[in-house]
Amino acid sequence: MFRGRFEHTIDQKGRLSIPSGFRMELERRSEKDPILTSQGDHLALYPADVWFEKERDLLELSDLQPDVQDFQRYVVADACDAPIDKQGRVLVPATLRKDGDLGSKVIIAGVLNKIEIWDPERFEFKKKLTLMRIDEIQKSVAEHRRPRGD
Repeated sequence: MFRGRFEHTIDQKGRLSIPSGFRMELERRSEKDPILTSQGDHLALYPADVWFEKERDLLELSDLQPDVQDFQRYVVADACDAPIDKQGRVLVPATLRKDGDLGSKVIIAGVLNKIEIWDPERFEFKKKLTLMRIDEIQKSVAEHRRPRGD
């Protein structure tokens, strides 16, 4: 699992250094490259096993429905393999940097089964919005809790 938050930079070539603990977890989870994709207001880096599970879930949806087609396209079309180089960096393509409105400074946040990559101002803004609604969010989350397989 991923947790914690780090301030990092994307260099002029679009390379982003991944924190060592996150790299170790990515490598532990899969020999395959992680997958980088847009999540609207930020980017997400998924371990390969988690990403493939998401793709399987998307395949179970009826692609005869226009909303399903749009959603599948949104989630998958800009996703790309993100191999980690010997210096512990991934290349963030220009299209994804633009989608996430990323400059040179970024926040890398571990969020359970994925790594999020944020513009620092967007991250703080989203955090403030969340805090303003925290009671409402906690109630909603409690209603969507998965049953435990005891």
